[in-house]
Amino acid sequence: MKQTLDTLFRQIKIDTNVLKQNSAVFEEAFTHRSLGKAFHNERLEFLGDAVLELVTTEFLFHSFPNCPEGDMTNYRSALVKRENLALVARKLKLGDLLFLSKGEEASGGREKDYLLANVVEALIGALYITVGFKESARFVTEWILIELEAIIKNNSHIDAKSALQELTQGEHGVTPHYQTMSESGLDHEKTFEVAVFLGEVKLAVGSGNSKKEGQVEAAAKALEKKEDWTKKLK
Repeated sequence: MKQTLDTLFRQIKIDTNVLKQNSAVFEEAFTHRSLGKAFHNERLEFLGDAVLELVTTEFLFHSFPNCPEGDMTNYRSALVKRENLALVARKLKLGDLLFLSKGEEASGGREKDYLLANVVEALIGALYITVGFKESARFVTEWILIELEAIIKNNSHIDAKSALQELTQGEHGVTPHYQTMSESGLDHEKTFEVAVFLGEVKLAVGSGNSKKEGQVEAAAKALEKKEDWTKKLK
């Protein structure tokens, strides 16, 4: 069944009267700039990103009193990264609610990780404006921070770049380096394709909305394909 705003609000336990009284704010939260309207969700995304960062940081600070700063930083990065937010968006079927241009729709915009992650942040921003910090923090806790147990279990919080560097330096005495292979998309929605090399050997290729994201994905894929490129180094 296709998601509706009324159903979403019941799902996240927000009074539907909030939606009725603030319909313009939530329309903005789900409007992508490709539609060409005077308003779109990037400002709310900017606000929601800040709320998400604060709520996540406070949660980790109080939940792990003996945890080093570096570990908490890794946990936070894993919780707020694009892939985790896109996972949450899919659980809530937020893609159904997006207002997209025909071109973006045709290119599969409702399933793109970065668009889904952005709309989660925009929704948090809209909740912050309409129902305040406490309720927006509850949403973050119940739908995003709940993923931490799985993240720790799957070691998703481990910094792939650091792990790859430790591996290659320990086993081969060489530090990996990264090269941006291509850039595509509009300025506000660029995709960077990045390859990671060990000497002249290409280990893997990743992509992301920043060079850093591309590097992290490339490193993660290199770790997954260790057996393939290890043979090339012999």
